Amino acid sequence: MKSVVRLASTFFGAGYFPVAPGTFASLEAALIYGFAARRLAPLPYLLLLAAVFLVGTAAADSFARTLNEKDPRPVVIDEIVGQGAALFLCPAGWPWIAGGFFLFRVFDVLKPWPIRRLERLPGGWGIMADDVLAGVFTALVLQGIRGIL
Repeated sequence: MKSVVRLASTFFGAGYFPVAPGTFASLEAALIYGFAARRLAPLPYLLLLAAVFLVGTAAADSFARTLNEKDPRPVVIDEIVGQGAALFLCPAGWPWIAGGFFLFRVFDVLKPWPIRRLERLPGGWGIMADDVLAGVFTALVLQGIRGIL
């Protein structure tokens, strides 16, 4: 069971990437979206994202407790879900996906209010929630830009 938790929370080992594992995982999520997930209708996409969020929250919580750390560096399932939220209803095309990737990383790293506050939530909820909100902010910005153009 511990290996399943480790695989889920590190997104199949992406969290062990030697440089910027969170950015690497976000890039993986953007590529998965670009090649496959964007073909899903909105409801199945959200249901898949919700399922990964729930599994990721439990896995991140368990793995963090195993390592005795609040938000361990190898846990990147939060970036996967956050980037997935960022690209929800993203316009078609790689420039939009790249923009969503970039904006998500900015929101995730800078953590403007109220994103940073969500890190205070207990366990896996705190690990996951800030990235989801960073993703929601990104999605809103992308939709705003789309509306202007």
